[in-house]
Amino acid sequence: MYAIVETGGKQYKVRVGQTLDVELLDANAGDTVELGRVLVVSGDEGVQVGTPVLESAKVSATVVDHVRGPKLTIFHYRPKQRYRVKTGHRQDYTRVKIEAIEL
Repeated sequence: MYAIVETGGKQYKVRVGQTLDVELLDANAGDTVELGRVLVVSGDEGVQVGTPVLESAKVSATVVDHVRGPKLTIFHYRPKQRYRVKTGHRQDYTRVKIEAIEL
């Protein structure tokens, strides 16, 4: 059984027991959260597709930790103008473990 959920402007295919990193959520470690909009649920009864979401379906997950992604280097350069700017960025993520997919 799997579901496709949307959270943080991105879509994820999730299964029960799976751990994944999503955009930063306002929750503490150990809290149970309900992931955003459920778009598709596939199970023993077949595939159910929402238009655009399934109102009766919900995916619950437990917050494991808050982590930071890898460092990204941003380099702006304009030739012949002596313009060079080098900066970096690390995105904050929330690591969640999928506990249940309910229909």
